[in-house]
Amino acid sequence: MSSESRIVSSRAPNPVGPYPHARRVGDFLFVSGIGPRRPGTDEIPGVRLGADGTVADHDVVAQTRSVIENIRVILEDSGSSLQQVVDVTVFLTDMERDFKEFNRTYGEYFDQIQPTRTTVGVTALPTPIAVEMKVIAYLPAAKPGDRQLAGF
Repeated sequence: MSSESRIVSSRAPNPVGPYPHARRVGDFLFVSGIGPRRPGTDEIPGVRLGADGTVADHDVVAQTRSVIENIRVILEDSGSSLQQVVDVTVFLTDMERDFKEFNRTYGEYFDQIQPTRTTVGVTALPTPIAVEMKVIAYLPAAKPGDRQLAGF
């Protein structure tokens, strides 16, 4: 039996390419880059598009909350949770404007958990979004008699 599996959550927005929401390898869950799109639609919270279809304005707080909630449901559907996240990679399209508000909002979810994190400024993301996150969570294989450590 392989300890590797592909995970697609029916509660999360569809991936924008040929990849799963997450992949479990051994005791770790690798979640693909996740944006703020609402599940079942292409609606992006906190974005206002101009007449030409480009982003005219965005609300990084609304997008950050939506990204984390999308990640939360993927983790739950995988048998994990935000509390099991050990590493986060963040992509922001406007680091100078958005970092402070992003960081504050991120802290509402991860302040007590404190996974490692890398934040990268990028010029664009695949859809008209301002923030995307990818995470790695610890998800040990359940064995009879094992007890999971608090915080892991």
